[in-house]
Amino acid sequence: MLPLTEDQVRAALVNATPDERERLSVPLSFVLADWDHLDFLAWTDPDNRSRGYLIVEHDGDATGVVLRAASGARPRAAMCNLCHTMQPGNQVALFTARRVGDAGERGDSVGTYICADLGCHDNVRLAAPLAPSEVRASVDRRIDSTRARVEAFVARVAASI
Repeated sequence: MLPLTEDQVRAALVNATPDERERLSVPLSFVLADWDHLDFLAWTDPDNRSRGYLIVEHDGDATGVVLRAASGARPRAAMCNLCHTMQPGNQVALFTARRVGDAGERGDSVGTYICADLGCHDNVRLAAPLAPSEVRASVDRRIDSTRARVEAFVARVAASI
C-alpha cells in the first residue's frame, strides 16, 4: 500500500460525511505503519469502538469506508467474512457501511461479519489454526484472498445503484 497522510485517509473515505471526516481519529500505530507490508488499512476508532475504518488501495488510489459495528455479542464462534478466520463469538461483529450517493442517503447499507478488532491483516498471517476444525490454506493465498474480499466489500459500498 502506498503511504498515506491523515488528510489522504480522510479524503479516501467515500461514504463519510464532512463531520465524520473531521471526527476521524487515526490509531496511535498510524505513524509507525509499515506501508510496504500493508495489504489494507483497518482500525477501530480509539474514541468510539463501534466505529471502524477500512481503506484499500485499488489501481493506485486509496478508497475507504466508514464502518459501524452492531451492538450485542454473538453467543457462538463465527467466521470473519473478510479473512475467513474462525473466532469466538465476541470477537466477530456485524459491521455495516452506508452506501455512497443517493442509495446511502436513502439509508441503504452493506453489512458483513468482520473481526471485531478489524485485525484481519494480522490474522491471515498466523501460521497455526485458531480452531481445531479450521483448515488453513497457504499464507500467501490467504493474504491474496483476504485483500480481494476487502476490495470487493469496499467496491460494493462505493458502487452507486
